Amino acid sequence: MTARLVLVLGDQLSEGLSALAAADKARDVVVMAEVTDETGYVPHHPKKIALVLSAMRHFAASLRDDGWTVAYSQLNDGKNSGSITGELLRRAQEYDTSEVIATRPGEWRLIEALDEMPLTVRQLADDRFIATLDEFDGWAKGRKELRMEYFYRDMRRKTGLMMEDGAPAGGKWNYDHDNRKPAEADMLRSAPMQFTPDEITEEVLSLVERRFDNNFGTLRPFHFAVTRGQALRALDHFVKHLLEGFGDYQDAMLTGDPFVNHSLLSPYLNLGLLGPLEVCRRVEQAWKEGAAPINAAEGYIRQIIGWREYVRGIYFREGPDYTARNILRHDRKLPWMYWGGETKMACMADAIGQTRDEGYAHHIQRLMVTGNFALLAGIDPAQVHEWYLSVYVDAYEWVEAPNVIGMSQWADGGIIASKPYVSSGNYINKMSDYCKGCGYSVKQKTGAGSCPFNTLYWQFLDRHRQRFEGNHRMGMVFRTWDKMDAERRAEVLETAEAFLARMDAGQVV
Repeated sequence: MTARLVLVLGDQLSEGLSALAAADKARDVVVMAEVTDETGYVPHHPKKIALVLSAMRHFAASLRDDGWTVAYSQLNDGKNSGSITGELLRRAQEYDTSEVIATRPGEWRLIEALDEMPLTVRQLADDRFIATLDEFDGWAKGRKELRMEYFYRDMRRKTGLMMEDGAPAGGKWNYDHDNRKPAEADMLRSAPMQFTPDEITEEVLSLVERRFDNNFGTLRPFHFAVTRGQALRALDHFVKHLLEGFGDYQDAMLTGDPFVNHSLLSPYLNLGLLGPLEVCRRVEQAWKEGAAPINAAEGYIRQIIGWREYVRGIYFREGPDYTARNILRHDRKLPWMYWGGETKMACMADAIGQTRDEGYAHHIQRLMVTGNFALLAGIDPAQVHEWYLSVYVDAYEWVEAPNVIGMSQWADGGIIASKPYVSSGNYINKMSDYCKGCGYSVKQKTGAGSCPFNTLYWQFLDRHRQRFEGNHRMGMVFRTWDKMDAERRAEVLETAEAFLARMDAGQVV
């Protein structure tokens, strides 16, 4: 019987992958390929490239140990065609077959590329998620608003996580109100678990140093988990040492502390080294044992079975054109500071600096600092989307695009967020220590030395008034703007325009 090819992509490193489950270990050939199309379709952070390639090589070794035949193409192989489809065609000729089994990719461009191949490609559902895409579409059908909170409650009921006799534990579905405390610097706080690169990882790091030395981002030191065993140790470390304070401080930002109480498990979840249910059950177990408060456990579980599942549903429901949405018609170019250029804004410098060094920033840094600024400044959402996809180690389009196009930039017109996530400098000052060391004054409302977030906030609302003044959640904000005297409003707008003009001219802002 002719062998079939079994495609395993770099973010499908799961032993229970549907393509592997449908294959015959005795006759089929697993195809894994490091290709320039995937390392270069955006300028990925060097740490992300190294993480994916090392994890792929380790996973391929584990498959071989388990008895699979693996046709593996390394990036520097002389015969490497440079694309996933090209490598499938090459292996099809090598093994004299025309059949491919694949788990559906997490990006439309790869789904469409596989659909157009001159081979028989069977794309199976990716069942590593809690909700199927049909389930999500069924939930969304007929709803005027697709609010994550209601979807999340259905996922709690489906999984039984933190449920007691059909009701949410503690009597509430959501403890977010308790999760907004600013953090203080703590030299004794644990950090996410780090791992020493082995021989395989060192070989990959050397490759990445040679080939991607011009990409934005610092490659070394490199401490990510690259195997399932290491990822499980990282999960255990988070639950034991950081989960207890996760709820309280999940929105907090501290200069020089890139992780606070965050787990840094999203890269391993999105690679497939960890499963969402096993992570959530481990967190739930800690809560049941009294090792974590209810607001910490619920808040963490909500991010995975609520938000992560929800944005995946949105991405596939909205279709391939989702990343091109731009309902606010923003067209400003992404400023150079996003690529490490100098800035006097301490919050932007810290969030972007740690992004450069770690390939990571937590959700509030992404949403309320870099994302907030991009939205207020009117930056083209396609450029913002490409930046986020490029610079974060956990970024894959199915999860990144809805977070950026929908939640962060409101470019989808409110499918995800009922109002734009914009704020003045007051929010950043409340949730961080950034403002203490900033070149601008968060207390100053206008003038050259005022916090740019203060004036850009009002300018954004003023230029989009027609769209947002009827929003029931924003009426009070517009009433506050209207109560300012005309001279004050003019001064605010003049300060904002002057700042944007300096930024557009390439000056340090």
